Amino acid sequence: MTDDECRREVSVAGRVLAGHGHSDLVWGHVALRDPAGQGIWIKRSGIGFEEVQPEDVQLVGWDGSLLDGHGSVHLEHHIHTEVMRARPDVTCSLHTHPEAAVVFASLGVPLVAIAHEATLFAPPDVARFTATGDLIRDAELGRAVATSLGARNALLLVNHGIVVVGSSCDEAVLAAVLLEKACRMQLAAMSAAPGARLLVSSEDEALAKRDRCYSPTQMEHGAGYLRRMLDGGGEASGAR
Repeated sequence: MTDDECRREVSVAGRVLAGHGHSDLVWGHVALRDPAGQGIWIKRSGIGFEEVQPEDVQLVGWDGSLLDGHGSVHLEHHIHTEVMRARPDVTCSLHTHPEAAVVFASLGVPLVAIAHEATLFAPPDVARFTATGDLIRDAELGRAVATSLGARNALLLVNHGIVVVGSSCDEAVLAAVLLEKACRMQLAAMSAAPGARLLVSSEDEALAKRDRCYSPTQMEHGAGYLRRMLDGGGEASGAR
């Protein structure tokens, strides 16, 4: 993947997220591992996901230094650099503040399989980071986030937001969209009948659904749809 392709991947990922409940003014970011190992490609600080164009994407070194691009570097770049240091399998990581996921995490209840979406993350229950609800402002906190994430694909930063990872931007973005939907659906079910016992898939059924509903082929199809819907199928369909 060339530098220009890296910039385009990050910009498309941000704009897809913006259309699916992950926009929070100028906060939140997607990071793509640099194929040459120099660091991460990430949007510059100070602009929202909706605004990101390829020229807004920076190459940031593992130490947080700006290697290519312009503008300020996001303070929370430590999330991505430390997660990727700990997880060689991760090509893309993202951090956003989707409303349903943030509200859901504050309740301290497990995510359960009331529909397909939750099965991508549970069982076991989705991982949670509770050391602080503040910003991940240094490498030590970044390492703590990476430890809490472990080998999982998603992490709820309680009182803060989420971290989602994947082997590509497509995979991470689709997983983030599905996580927010799963949290939103469970919140709706819990509020519709407070205190009622939710009917959920068994662990065996949930894991079987994960394999069937979110196989690599199905994930590719879902991510392709998100790209096609961006900009009316223009740039997104040609940016794979």
